[in-house]
Amino acid sequence: MTRADDANQSRAQSSRRTFLQAGAVALGGSLAAGVAAASAVHPGGSELIRIGLVGCGGRGTGAAKDCLLTQGVRLVAMADAFRDQLDKSLANLQKDEELKEFSERIDVPESRRFVGFDAYKQLIASDVDLVLLCTPPHFRPAHLREAVSAGKHVFAEKPVGVDGPGIRSVLATCEEAKKRKLSVVSGLCWRYDYGVRETMKRVHDGAIGDITALQCSYNTHGLWMKKRQPAWTDMEWQMRNWLYFTWLSGDHNVEQHVHSLDKMAWAMRDENPARASGIGGRQVRTSPEYGQIYDHHCVVYEYPSGVRVFSSCRQMDGCDEDVSDHIFGTKGICHIQGNKQAIVGESEWRYRGKQTSMYRVEHEELVASIQSGNPINNGNYMAKSSLMAIMGRMSTYTGKTITWEQALNSKEDLSPPKYEFGVLAVAPVAMPGVTQFV
Repeated sequence: MTRADDANQSRAQSSRRTFLQAGAVALGGSLAAGVAAASAVHPGGSELIRIGLVGCGGRGTGAAKDCLLTQGVRLVAMADAFRDQLDKSLANLQKDEELKEFSERIDVPESRRFVGFDAYKQLIASDVDLVLLCTPPHFRPAHLREAVSAGKHVFAEKPVGVDGPGIRSVLATCEEAKKRKLSVVSGLCWRYDYGVRETMKRVHDGAIGDITALQCSYNTHGLWMKKRQPAWTDMEWQMRNWLYFTWLSGDHNVEQHVHSLDKMAWAMRDENPARASGIGGRQVRTSPEYGQIYDHHCVVYEYPSGVRVFSSCRQMDGCDEDVSDHIFGTKGICHIQGNKQAIVGESEWRYRGKQTSMYRVEHEELVASIQSGNPINNGNYMAKSSLMAIMGRMSTYTGKTITWEQALNSKEDLSPPKYEFGVLAVAPVAMPGVTQFV
């Protein structure tokens, strides 16, 4: 998802132990060999933090800019599957008006511009301290694992996986990051919004009483699509239009709506929902250029207490748009609508405090954590919220109620047979009642 798409927001029965054990099993012992924890890079802020960007699309370019506007950093390496994307991203950063006075913070010579499927490995192996992971979500688990194994701090865009095996890998990697005292900050940016932070604090402090139900909507317009060029192989076409292929994006219930679901999870103190039951399909975007994802999903998540989250997302042009979140309690209702947060009921309140870019804040706090030697690790909630979105997709695709344990332990691996620019068949559109849970 691009920075512009993110801006549309403004317009457990499983124990934690079981959850993390599953991740450790998935990762195996390869990282355990490196448990001799690496010290935090540059404690005390005495040295420059060298940044590497992996994934040079719109969101990656935006993340790099936000990080570059923080003191004590320099962008020294970039990596992407496609050279034209890397070049465009670098050019946009170099001519950005806000970055002009910080031009010395961009130093990416030809020798540190890496292209191809293994470009991330070359970047991580170079002399960088902090890696920004902004590729399509499918690649996040492998890239995160490589970065942490090499002792790098990480900014990981959302979501952090598209299937159960990927989430288990991320969980184990983030536990390893804790041992190594490495920061892992998530692109679930609303957790870094001052207004939503204050709102959730009040909800948790009892301002609306006991939570009885939650509702979130991400009903928006259609997104971009790149017309296939004659020279593109199947793999290149799919990667350049990654939104529309489940193996790359997880579908928009995962790729985009995860922001809304993360706020619901946050309100519920990141407890695991017990089960999800949903409906969805392709009603408008039915032509081949839109891959095989759905254009609408409606999912009900049920918690062990019986509290339910009523969730909907839609990407259709010409329809009314609604991107909002509502938390219902015994003493009032909390409304979150973009940058407006309010509580109505016994404790009337509206956020009127400081408005600062949440994108900027997440990078400021990430860099400060590295400089101070006090790492931040968002791994637990970024994995849980991603899995919550994935289990919703599993339910809409199969027409079945999916439990948390089923989603976490699912054997469905959406990875392609091989990573090369060649033939890659498009998976069939999921048919509820026919598509099976794996």
